Amino acid sequence: MKKIVFLLLFHGMALILLSQTRQIENLQRQQQALMEEIRNTNKLYLDLKKQTTTILDRINLINNQISARKKLIDVQNREIETLRKEEVRLESEISRLNIALKKKQDYYADAIKGMLNHKFSQNKLLFILSGKTVGESLRRMQYLKEYSKWQKTEAEEIKKQHAQIKEKQESLAKAKADREKALVSLQEEQKRLQGEERTRQSEMVTVKGQERELQKTLREKQQRANQLNAQIEKLIAEEVARQEREAVARRKVEEDERRKKEEEKQAEARREGKSEEEIKREAAARAEEYASEAAPGPRIGRSTATDETFNLSKDFAANRGKLPMPVTGTAAIVGGFGAKKHNEWNVTTNSNGIDIQTEKGANIRSVFDGEVSKVFSFPGSNTCVIVRHGDYYTFYANIYDLFVKQGDRVKAGQSLGRIFTDPDTGVSTMHFQLWQKTNKLNPAPWLQR
Repeated sequence: MKKIVFLLLFHGMALILLSQTRQIENLQRQQQALMEEIRNTNKLYLDLKKQTTTILDRINLINNQISARKKLIDVQNREIETLRKEEVRLESEISRLNIALKKKQDYYADAIKGMLNHKFSQNKLLFILSGKTVGESLRRMQYLKEYSKWQKTEAEEIKKQHAQIKEKQESLAKAKADREKALVSLQEEQKRLQGEERTRQSEMVTVKGQERELQKTLREKQQRANQLNAQIEKLIAEEVARQEREAVARRKVEEDERRKKEEEKQAEARREGKSEEEIKREAAARAEEYASEAAPGPRIGRSTATDETFNLSKDFAANRGKLPMPVTGTAAIVGGFGAKKHNEWNVTTNSNGIDIQTEKGANIRSVFDGEVSKVFSFPGSNTCVIVRHGDYYTFYANIYDLFVKQGDRVKAGQSLGRIFTDPDTGVSTMHFQLWQKTNKLNPAPWLQR
């Protein structure tokens, strides 16, 4: 019973250790992703500042940087708390191991002391030979063998526990060092955040008195976005309807062919003299087999070498959080999905996708294997491309040098064209949308960043 309780306790502690280790690793991965996002945003901000005096884009970038920095600080706080819990756990584990070791050492010492108190420990041969019978002498010899074996085992166990305690103490020292390092990093990030907030205030001072003009700019952008969204919704709805019509027609042709073959098989069975009952039974079996073969499975793209490059599943829906950014080079999401209130200008905007700012000359690329469904131009968005991936559609806007045409098959990561850079501002921004049939989705959680 004690052994079972010990095993359960050991299993429970192992699960806690594994859980905390995974949590720390996950938090560290989040930190790395956020730091990369901050570096990218900062690079774009500095480049933009050198090239242009576009206020809205600068403020948008610095706002995104501040938001990412706050998320990073939150993640660091959680890491510090997790490391603190790990310290407490390790201290408790060391204390428990020390108590267990002390008991084992005391028991071992008492056993050795008891052995020394018996004269047979000084003369083992005499102890064996002094048995009253041969059987008793053999039992005494076996007893000494077992006792010697027990001594060695206990000594090894004590050594192991000493080593285990040393290992835990080293882990505790590392956890404390990691927590101290995380605290220093947190303080540095807080200072950087303060600096970014001062930069933002400086930018806001620059635009003082231009609120009405900026409100007008944002409203005009929203109006163009609404018109583009209406066009996208119309095109995707048409494409979905066309695909469904083709699927219905395809199923009808298949059904007609199957019915014709079934009639031929039944006619042949009658010629062979089979009973109607046999014919019906065979027909039912074939119908069941057909239904099983026709059952819809997951919609997948073609298997390509680029799937391995981007470590993508063949099933689009299984790639949430793994799809590559739809642009090459340094990039940052500067416009989010859904409604957003711009408190500075007292304007609310709404987006069916996300805006991604990147470097001049970057390529806009497909995030997954698919077929170019539509290519069209739209004022303010240059050339736009819709790529179909089974039941999913991705939309890419602001291409100026197109590399594909309607009907082309494209692979994950394949360039669709180069991004347009505004010659007056130096800004290179694309708009990206994701749809599941006629339902718009937030693309950001699907992208690997």
